[in-house]
Amino acid sequence: MGRVSDNWERLVRATLQGEQLRNAGQGHERISSGIAGAVPPSLGRKTNIEAILQAADEVEAEDQNVARILSEQAYNMAQNLDPSSDGRGVLQFKTGLMSIIKQKLAKKDGAPIDRSHDVELLANFYLSYKRKHRVDDIQREEQKWRETGTFSANLGEMELRFLKMKKVYATLRALAEVMEALSQGAAPDVGMRIKEEWKEGVMLLSRIKRSGELMPYNIVPLEAPSLTNAIEVFPEVKGAISAIRYTEHFPQLPDNFEISGQRDADMFDLLEYVFGFQVDGIGDVLKDNIRNQRENVVLAIANAQCRLGVPVEANPKIDEKAVTEVFLKVLDNYIKWCKYLRIRLAWNSIEAINRDRKLFLVSLYFLIWGEAANVRFLPECICYIFHHMARELDAILDHGVANPAASCKSGNGPVSFLEQVICPIYETILKIHTKRRNRLEHQLEAAQNNNGKAAHSAWRNYDDFNEFFWSPACFELSWPMKRDSSFLLAPKGRKRTGKTAFVEHRTFLHLYRSFHRLWIFLALMFQALTIIAFNHGNVNLDTFKIILSIGPTFTIMNFAESCLDVLLMFGAYATARGMAISRIVIRFFWCGFSAVFVTYVYLKLLQERKNPNSNSFYFRIYIIVLGVYAALRLVYAMLLKFPTCHALSEMSNQSFFQFFKWIYQERYFVGRGLFERTSDYFRYVGYWLVIFACKFTFAYFLQIRPLVKPTNIIVELPSLPYSWHDIISKNNNNLLTIASIWAPVIAIYLMDIHIWYTVLSAIVGGVMGARARLGEIRSIEMVHKRFESFPAAFVKNLVSPLNKRMPSNRQSAQVTQNMDKAHAAIFSPFWNEIIKSLREEDYISNREMDLLSIPSNTGSLRLVQWPLFLLSSKILLAIDLALDCKDTQRDLWNRICRDEYMAYAVQECYYSIEKILHSLVDGEGSRWVEKIFREINNSIMEDSLFVVLSLQKLPLVLQRLTGLTGLLIRNETPELAIGAAESVREIYEVVTHHLLTSNLREQVDTWNILAKARNEGRLFSRIQWPKDPEIKEQVKRLHLLLTVKDSAANIPKNLEARRRLQFFTNSLFMDMPPAKPVCEMMPFSVFTPYYSETVLYRSSDLRVENEDGISTLFYLQKIFPGYEWENFLERIGRLESTVDADLEESSSDMLELRFWASYRGQTLARTVRGMMYYRRAIMLQSYLESRSLGVDESNSIANFPTTQGFELSREARAQADMKFTYVVSCQIYGQQKQKKLPEAADIALLLQSFKGMNEALRVAFIHAEDTVKIDGKLTTEFYSKLVKADGNGKDQEIFSIKLPGDPKLGEGKPENQNHAIIFTRGEAIQTIDMNQDNYLEEAMKMRNLLEEFQGNHGIRPPTILGVREHVFTGSVSSLAWFMSNQETSFVTLGQRVLASPLKRVRMHYGHPDVFDRIFHISRGGISKASRVINISEDIYAGFNSTLRQGNITHHEYIQVGKGRDVGLNQIALFEGKVAGGNGEQVLSRDVYRLGQLFDFFRMLSFFFTTVGYYVCTMMTVLTVYIFLYGRVYLALSGLDEGVANFAKLTGNTALDAALNAQFLVQIGVFTAVPMIMGFILELGLLKAIVSFITMQLQLCSVFFTFSLGTRTHYFGRTILHGGAKYKATGRGFVVRHIKFAENYRLYSRSHFVKALEVALLLIVYIAYGYTDGGAVSFVLLTLSSWFLVISWLFAPYIFNPSGFEWQKTVEDFDDWTSWLLYKGGVGVKGDNSWESWWEEEQAHIQTLRGRILETILSLRFIIFQYGIVYKLHLTGKDTSLVIYGFSWVVLVGLVMIFKLFSFSPKKSSNFGLVMRFSQGVFSLALVAALCLLVAFTDLSIADLFACILAFIPTGWLILSLAITWKRAVRIVGLWDSVREFARMYDAGMGMIIFAPIAVLSWFPFVSTFQSRILFNQAFSRGLEISIILAGNKANVQA
Repeated sequence: MGRVSDNWERLVRATLQGEQLRNAGQGHERISSGIAGAVPPSLGRKTNIEAILQAADEVEAEDQNVARILSEQAYNMAQNLDPSSDGRGVLQFKTGLMSIIKQKLAKKDGAPIDRSHDVELLANFYLSYKRKHRVDDIQREEQKWRETGTFSANLGEMELRFLKMKKVYATLRALAEVMEALSQGAAPDVGMRIKEEWKEGVMLLSRIKRSGELMPYNIVPLEAPSLTNAIEVFPEVKGAISAIRYTEHFPQLPDNFEISGQRDADMFDLLEYVFGFQVDGIGDVLKDNIRNQRENVVLAIANAQCRLGVPVEANPKIDEKAVTEVFLKVLDNYIKWCKYLRIRLAWNSIEAINRDRKLFLVSLYFLIWGEAANVRFLPECICYIFHHMARELDAILDHGVANPAASCKSGNGPVSFLEQVICPIYETILKIHTKRRNRLEHQLEAAQNNNGKAAHSAWRNYDDFNEFFWSPACFELSWPMKRDSSFLLAPKGRKRTGKTAFVEHRTFLHLYRSFHRLWIFLALMFQALTIIAFNHGNVNLDTFKIILSIGPTFTIMNFAESCLDVLLMFGAYATARGMAISRIVIRFFWCGFSAVFVTYVYLKLLQERKNPNSNSFYFRIYIIVLGVYAALRLVYAMLLKFPTCHALSEMSNQSFFQFFKWIYQERYFVGRGLFERTSDYFRYVGYWLVIFACKFTFAYFLQIRPLVKPTNIIVELPSLPYSWHDIISKNNNNLLTIASIWAPVIAIYLMDIHIWYTVLSAIVGGVMGARARLGEIRSIEMVHKRFESFPAAFVKNLVSPLNKRMPSNRQSAQVTQNMDKAHAAIFSPFWNEIIKSLREEDYISNREMDLLSIPSNTGSLRLVQWPLFLLSSKILLAIDLALDCKDTQRDLWNRICRDEYMAYAVQECYYSIEKILHSLVDGEGSRWVEKIFREINNSIMEDSLFVVLSLQKLPLVLQRLTGLTGLLIRNETPELAIGAAESVREIYEVVTHHLLTSNLREQVDTWNILAKARNEGRLFSRIQWPKDPEIKEQVKRLHLLLTVKDSAANIPKNLEARRRLQFFTNSLFMDMPPAKPVCEMMPFSVFTPYYSETVLYRSSDLRVENEDGISTLFYLQKIFPGYEWENFLERIGRLESTVDADLEESSSDMLELRFWASYRGQTLARTVRGMMYYRRAIMLQSYLESRSLGVDESNSIANFPTTQGFELSREARAQADMKFTYVVSCQIYGQQKQKKLPEAADIALLLQSFKGMNEALRVAFIHAEDTVKIDGKLTTEFYSKLVKADGNGKDQEIFSIKLPGDPKLGEGKPENQNHAIIFTRGEAIQTIDMNQDNYLEEAMKMRNLLEEFQGNHGIRPPTILGVREHVFTGSVSSLAWFMSNQETSFVTLGQRVLASPLKRVRMHYGHPDVFDRIFHISRGGISKASRVINISEDIYAGFNSTLRQGNITHHEYIQVGKGRDVGLNQIALFEGKVAGGNGEQVLSRDVYRLGQLFDFFRMLSFFFTTVGYYVCTMMTVLTVYIFLYGRVYLALSGLDEGVANFAKLTGNTALDAALNAQFLVQIGVFTAVPMIMGFILELGLLKAIVSFITMQLQLCSVFFTFSLGTRTHYFGRTILHGGAKYKATGRGFVVRHIKFAENYRLYSRSHFVKALEVALLLIVYIAYGYTDGGAVSFVLLTLSSWFLVISWLFAPYIFNPSGFEWQKTVEDFDDWTSWLLYKGGVGVKGDNSWESWWEEEQAHIQTLRGRILETILSLRFIIFQYGIVYKLHLTGKDTSLVIYGFSWVVLVGLVMIFKLFSFSPKKSSNFGLVMRFSQGVFSLALVAALCLLVAFTDLSIADLFACILAFIPTGWLILSLAITWKRAVRIVGLWDSVREFARMYDAGMGMIIFAPIAVLSWFPFVSTFQSRILFNQAFSRGLEISIILAGNKANVQA
């Protein structure tokens, strides 16, 4: 059997090498070319036209006539299928094919073609082709192969045949098919002979089909046996296949039922026949859902069996426990659904159904799920379908004969599950999600999505459809489903849509409704603290009575929440469950009554309080009422939220108790049981109690109490003089004055809890990280020092029990006792593969790889051999110590042992010399070696080494040994053999006569045996050249030990290699579950959605230069440090002097270059390479565990650690396939192939196993196919397809599953995931974006991570495992560094705290998390897809998992790479998308339910880590507005001076505290706190301080302030108006200069307008405000606001490469003015015209509600004109309203003047001269009038500037209102004037921003300083960024 195994290995190795050779050449061009590659899908799916045309291409060189015959037959088939050429691309295809046929005919020199002999000619060619390729011989040898496992003697020829087998068989198949077609019309005698040949061909094809290699399969070849795939040999797979096999006990199938492939009938055949899965397909498509789920079920059962134990019997059987485990997990959600609805399960009990019934039910569920398409987003709908179909199946199984199910049958039509069950539901969803007008009824569907632009409340989303099945009312659908059910019909007319239990109205009120407990708590605490403060801190009975006013406050606020329940349910009353509506109504009246009653009693209490003789009756009543009310709520809160009490509430069946429980908390199918262990509960409660203690202490002493005295003074002040006509405050105790003082403090009070949360989370997260041992190894020096402990730690954590043994051989029996050496032997192959992967990625050089690699440690050497980089130069240092040593032997050894690796080096050198010399010599020479080392050993034991040896001669001995090893490392030649013998003699002379002391020297010289051999010339006359691999390895290693002088501190040089090795070695000491054997590990899939991003950089992409003359390749060569380019050239065998043009000469080198560049960008190629490391790691681990298949794999213990060729082990490959699947969902790959886009070619290249790495890669895509129906109408059918690469360089279709229609109804990414998730396998699934990376060393820890699913993480097992990320784009620029640090702190420290102690408030944030696959696919999938509301689709998977009693954990011993945006515009777009997504989350039912159903403290954790973060961000910005508008009110009203004079309020402590807190949040200090803690933890304190200071010097505060504005703008606008959408950021390298106009377009409304408004407020405040401290006080008080203005206005230009370069500034100005003045029009984009951009900016204002809100918000600008006109010198002390009215007259006049001057002469060509004359006269008159007013009235020059301050905001108000009510303005004909008015404003804003930039651009040092700030990270690595920016490439090359 050993020979069989060897042959297998040689065969597989040859196959892979052949593929690699093909790939290395034209691999990137191996897409179907010519006419065969252009067959339209509508033809290719139904016929073998493509195969026939490929055969024609194949045989054309042999026989052109045959090629012509095949081509003509292909044309005839296409003509018959689509005679009118209606299908997409059919006409072009037929035209092209006809032209090719004509070309073939032209080669006959115009001679006529005799087609009567075509069939005979084809038959003769068929026979000759068979003989030529020895097909019969191959068949016989394959048969022998299967039976005996042995090859023919000529193995090389067999290997070549194996590579050609598929192509030959495909050609024969095409020839046989054409023969059959042509023989129909042949002459009888010819036809009979041809039919005989054809029958023979059919028999041959039948034999061919039996080969699994020719039948498409995914992982397990179930349809036919495979010659190369060992997975079907696994006992557990055999048992699983046997378990689903059809038995005699099952209902009898019809006699005419066909079984596909070469397999036995099984359960899936019965399910196919009964329910008709995909029965409307043609050909192989018919069975694809069946085939897909058959493999899925087989793998699920087999893997479940593996964990219980691999079957060992001859006919393996699956354990009942394995089937039950799969059954319960798959149907868990169905069981809970039945229990919730209180309906009977489809089976009586788990004990009552046997194994076969369980498998039938599991298979049925998977088949329903696999064909459900978009209905997969409705998990309870699938439960409903399964429930009824399971009952039908149960009835059928009880009968002896199988019959089609009534639910899937339509009259006399075919049985079709898709058409009868899925399509009606899909079509209903489609109507809702698509804008569609009913032309017959002339009505617009009321429930329509309108492509996501309609209000959420106007249409049913996926959740609404699914929640219909949360009520027993769903059974009104009946079964089969009634087509006239309200569920399947869209509402008619203006009726509301069928919303279920929640309506997503767009309003900020959702924040209060969802988290009312938080706001009530903050309000009550503020009220209580304020009462205490106003009572001077005295808490007596009287104060206590006042504090009791929190009772009415609580009940009123609670009543407000119930009112919101009533209001926000509008739109669902007609369709919502009656119980839900009843609860809302009952709560409304109950809360209303409570509020009225408690308030009434409290008012009576207040009256009673004023009466000193009262008996306190109402006080006692109030206390009793309040106490009972509070006790009831407390009891119910404990029963429903407190862990230990929750069981009691579940056990109680008392209707009274259940009623109040129902009133207190709504009962949903989701969200039940959201409680944790008591210990976890107390942990996060304690966390929040600390925060509350800090927050309320700060609030009382620094916010509330300092305001008490000023407030009392202001209230008691007499009437103060107002500068304007006051309307509100004058007669109301200066109400607005008090409000302006308190408002900013209250705003900070509401948000500063987030500050305390951030600080405490940083502290707790840092402590937890330290406890988890993060950052223990934070430098390469620490790696060196602790390397000795790595093997033991690696074996403990990452090696399975099967592998924890010492591999040894017969020569090393004693070594097994040495555990250190055993651990090193196990560790070495894994470590060496890691180092090899670093070399393949070009992070290290060949020499560094040699130095970093660790020896196998399996030889006879009696000590551990460490990598040479640890031992380099140690021998030389040890010799220096020996030469300098004047003490004893023990002292010398102690000095050497101070460096443990020096001791290792000395010992290894000593033992290696002994072993090598023994192997080289024999006879007397061997005795001499033995004697010398015996004497030395004795002297060491006797501590007399200095007596025996003269250590001063050691350098001479070392020199001779170096010479000898230098010869021995080369290949043996006669000359080298003579030289080596001479070297040994020289060593003998040096040792004997120099190294040994005199006594021992004489003893050796006089040794008779040695002297005789020396005298006869036999001593060392010849040597035995090293042949043993162990000796050869030791010789090479000894030579390096003696010669390498590099410092270990410089190895490796590359920073990324260092980081990876540091993290990996550090993780070895962290807590993680022990590794299971590969056969027992949990199987998993990796899933990557892809749309149209970069797959692989093309050659042209790398060469093309930007405007500065810089190519992408040049940029990559310069930006990536650590000799990566030099390492790449070394790897491909090129010199460092190689230029780019040299690489283009070689296609293989050019392909390598494309991959090298792509692996350094955010490309799909990088992601695929990283994820395929999982397979490589599993193969390595499986290979080293050496699972036996009954065939000797040559993996005995003797050579166990050797990893050479592990990629070729068929068992390791099969084991990896069984445990790992990688599916990339390339949504439009089919369209890309049809259009022949380069992305399709690049994806195909990835599929073709570049370098043999991507063998397991699968690509799923949506295929659209045009088909003609019977009635002649053209329709489009959609399919989910899965492909892999075949041996011919083409896509091989594995599965094709028909869909009910276009799957993209919701958001693109989740729909893309949903259609392809059916092709994943295993029990876990890792979601990976296409800009991520992975590493081999991290992939080795994956099986440990998967064991976390079985770990103890609370009362529920984990359903999502959070994984740490490393952002690999942080080194590009300072912005990228800021973003990287911010992201890293969140994905490490932040999520660490969320997972624990805050417990289960960590959600899924989209990237590398690992899902429990079965849990999630049975509960709606791994994301949600409703349009717009689920735009942040990933986080909803976390919401859904938590609501459905999942558990989300976080683990940091494993990491995955992640790319982030690196330019400011990219970052702004990304943050805008996330902020908009959070705005939509505020409206969602998931956030509402979590906010309602979490206990109070977990609700706090959830709020402040999701939408609350953005609420607090917005509050930070609003605080600036509140403060400034308050100050402007005081300044313009004249009250600030009056209040200051009376109250002496010169320095308000509360205001200072509020503004300081706001400023610290604004500049990102509290964002940086977690970063700093992360730096301290993982880099050390000193590096953390340096990093923080560096960030500040690089203006990180400007960046964080700018980001604050981005998040605020998009979050607020999304909630107000909607409009959230996915924004593509490009993910490219950003070092190009961004034009001024582009920045203006992007940031004008989000930052510039708001910054100028704040600047205007500051100017008004400074101009009219009053303070005793003068201008300095103004500056200090408004410092944060000025910083915000500068950041928002100029950050886009500060962080813009070359933003202050004069030439680019001039070009920017020209570009901006051209854009500003260019007229828009139809088809003109906003990038080209200001007018088009301006129109686009107004698109978000769609609804009446939005217009009203915009109008209200815009009215704030009226305060400027109203206040300033009364401050003019012209108006004096007059405060009448006439003054303000006159200012409007002036404003109207100014507008008319503007209209006059902006009137275009082009519109009135006849009066052009008159207009210009009039404009001139008006100009002179206006100047004269102004001069006269200044000269003869009180109007001053300052008044003119004041008027500008007054009228600019008013003009913006008018402009905003005109835009808001655009339709009305258009009607009155003023829209053109409004547009010109707006253009003037944008021109003015642009000039304000541009002027400082132009001034700074005059000074060259500013540009240099800016480059240093922006690219300091690159400068710190010595990169020439200035050269890159300046485009001075020629100088660099010179």
